[in-house]
Amino acid sequence: MTDPSTSQHLSFSIDRSLLKGAAIALSAGGMLAFTGAFGMTGAGFGQRLIYWLPLMLAGAVWGHVCSRQLERWIDLDRQPWLAAFALTLAIGLPLTVVVWAYTVFWFEQGRHPAIARLVHFISPVLVVTAVVSVLNVFLQRQPVQTHAAPAGASNARFPDRLPPKLKGAAIHAVESEDHYLRIHTDRGSDLILMRLSDALAELEGLEGAQTHRGWWVARGAVRDVKRGDGRATLTLAGGVEAPVSRRYARALRDAGWY
Repeated sequence: MTDPSTSQHLSFSIDRSLLKGAAIALSAGGMLAFTGAFGMTGAGFGQRLIYWLPLMLAGAVWGHVCSRQLERWIDLDRQPWLAAFALTLAIGLPLTVVVWAYTVFWFEQGRHPAIARLVHFISPVLVVTAVVSVLNVFLQRQPVQTHAAPAGASNARFPDRLPPKLKGAAIHAVESEDHYLRIHTDRGSDLILMRLSDALAELEGLEGAQTHRGWWVARGAVRDVKRGDGRATLTLAGGVEAPVSRRYARALRDAGWY
């Protein structure tokens, strides 16, 4: 294995899922401000915007942090309801305090904060958080697919990250291992320091798909498929076996992978 400090490239790009979540949160905040939700019709539209947008953005960022940490302890594919419940508590309870404090600051300046009123914020915040958590766990099941570059288009950027001993090799799969990625090729495998979320963007130009939250597989490398217990395992050229999680199984089947 090569030394990650000399042969790897560290990616500093912002996680696209965080950007997407922030955009959705800000859009929802704008809608809440526009409709005057939760009895805020008495406040001006600008005041409502200043109230909702920071709260929604803070919730999106904190939710992203909680989701990334939760994936280390709970398998979202096998325990989706447990994951949604854990996310609701991890996000909602701290966020309740933030919402209460921000509401008191924004609408009751000069008054002594009523700690007893904090309990009234728990239910609405947890309900909203639960809905968002369930949607995130159960509906975000489409695998990230990458496509072969058309004639004349730029090649995929990811092969440039291959360690020297694998330069020019055909990539069969990319597997996440903690903060590293193991690249499986027709010349063996090696590690690079990178996140899978960043690698997926750079794999565009190669035909393949995410088969599991920790795997991307080149479509041309698939040699066989094993099915059982509602799951599938792809056998790749060279004998590497890549899992297909339940979250992605149907979409890959519909796309003709097996």
